[in-house]
Amino acid sequence: MEHHVAEIEPLSIDDASWMKWTDTRLPFPTQRLWLHLLLLLLTLTTTTVMGARFSQNFDHGLPAFSADRDLFPYMEMLRHPQDLSRGLPFSLTLLAILLSHELGHFVYARRYRVQASLPYVLPAPTLSGTAGAVIHLRSRIPHRAALMDIGIAGPIAGFVVAVPFTLLGLMLSREANIAAGDNLIHFQSPLAMRLLHALATGLHPQTPELNAMLPHPILIASWIGIFITFLNLIPAGQLDGGHVLYAVAPRAHRAVTSIVIGLLVLAGVFFWVGWLLWAAILLLPVMRHPRVAIEPPLPVARRWLAVLAVVIFLLCAELTPFVSVRLLDFLR
Repeated sequence: MEHHVAEIEPLSIDDASWMKWTDTRLPFPTQRLWLHLLLLLLTLTTTTVMGARFSQNFDHGLPAFSADRDLFPYMEMLRHPQDLSRGLPFSLTLLAILLSHELGHFVYARRYRVQASLPYVLPAPTLSGTAGAVIHLRSRIPHRAALMDIGIAGPIAGFVVAVPFTLLGLMLSREANIAAGDNLIHFQSPLAMRLLHALATGLHPQTPELNAMLPHPILIASWIGIFITFLNLIPAGQLDGGHVLYAVAPRAHRAVTSIVIGLLVLAGVFFWVGWLLWAAILLLPVMRHPRVAIEPPLPVARRWLAVLAVVIFLLCAELTPFVSVRLLDFLR
């Protein structure tokens, strides 16, 4: 999700030195390959456990989180390992979106001869079974055009993969037959999902309305992928949106990041308490953006990529991803 690089001094790159630098052969990263594979296997396990619970509930006409036991089903699934395979539609969908996002960064980093690790996929006891994925950039980003391409490649790749899965998940979902109050967690639908729902209804007239839908596990995974895309495109720090912002307006990056942190605090009070955590994350020193060469200026064509980033950000945006999870609700 975020991409950590060492703090460096600004540099100017003339054409000759740049061509010489890009001619250098970049070896494929094999360091700690065992760790990448281990984390991937663990994340596949934790997301499959959550997916198996979602599939069980879906088959019984229940929402994803209908009881407290659905929030942490690991012990129950260990007693019934034969049910784990039912979680693969969820886990493979979510991992496809996460890995396509990070591999988008990875491919463009290598294109610009920026040393990058393979993706670290992070298992976690969250509602999805993962804390997302990250890559580690081990060398400097040469100029703002490279920063733009590397930063925006991930969200574009993840979003493109999420769209067909969302469409499929919508068409596989069915109408809920229980009261909304029986659902512990209520997911809100961003603009992208509402637009894809209109398309799904045209392709498959039996697709239920979003406010009366029992979501298929593939749709839940797609929703998570879309939300992660939104989080990454927040224009601050070392998030993907922060990279895009720095590429377009490097001198404004620090001020905009401070404003965004303040807005996240307000959003945590009035919309979703989780925004307070994101505000705290952006305050960490590791989230400070490293300096990248101001010259040469960002080409006009790359500025259109910034417009595309804003469009994807707005399509995926949801200030209240979970209904009634606000700081005000906890203080009452």
